[in-house]
Parts: sequence; C-alpha cells; structure tokens
Amino acid sequence: MGVIVDTSVLIAAERGSFDMAGYIASVESGDLAISAITASELLSGVERTRDAARRIRRAEAVNDALDAFQVVPFGLAAARRHAQVWAALKGAGKMIGAHDLIIAATALAHDASVATLNQKDFKRVPGLKIEPVAKFVRK
Repeated sequence: MGVIVDTSVLIAAERGSFDMAGYIASVESGDLAISAITASELLSGVERTRDAARRIRRAEAVNDALDAFQVVPFGLAAARRHAQVWAALKGAGKMIGAHDLIIAATALAHDASVATLNQKDFKRVPGLKIEPVAKFVRK
C-alpha cells in the first residue's frame, strides 16, 4: 500500500480548496486508500449536516470517496503500532488527536505514508512518512 489519505485532504477537496484530481494523477494507480476512521469521520459529517440540500451534496461526495478509495480496517497490526506510538507520544508530552493517532498507526502498520493538511500533528509520529501535498492546495 502506498498512501493513506487523511480526512483533512478529503474535506478540503469537497470544499474546492484541494486539487484531488491532480493529486490522484500524481500518485501511482491503486496506491491510495483511507483508514476506517476516516470513513467514519466523513460519514459523521454527513450525519451532522442539518441543511437537507447540503446533506445530499455531502453524502454524494462521501459516497464518491468511499467508492474511489480502498478502506483499510484497523486490525491487530495497527493496534500494536497504535499502542507503541501512543506510549511514545504520551511519554514525550506530544500527544495528537485520537483519530489522527489511529490514522497514523494504520499507515505505519501497512508501510504507507499519509497525505494530510495537518502536518503539524502527524510530524510528531516517529517513523511516519508524510506526503508532500501543499502544491495541490488551492488558494
């Protein structure tokens, strides 16, 4: 597996501030995936949307993403990496958000890098490779 795409990238793409088509074209075919927690975050966004028209648009965008990317489950290998990274970050006083930690552990367990707009937090994770995505951000 090549790249786990973080929720921040998918939300930016939905909002039109990230060139997802350009990014996908820059990555080898079949090398993009999302973690199961990212799928949950996206689906939660749909559930929280009150405006009916916006909810329909958001649901379509989320379903397109779920169809386009392989969803990587959080299994035992990721759980082991999660425990290791959690202990390291907690001990260093550099903890990151729970969902980001799950995404990072999933990537580490599958020897994948992470495409994220939240590099500040993901850079704290020892051994995690982060994809350069800044050139795909639309101003």
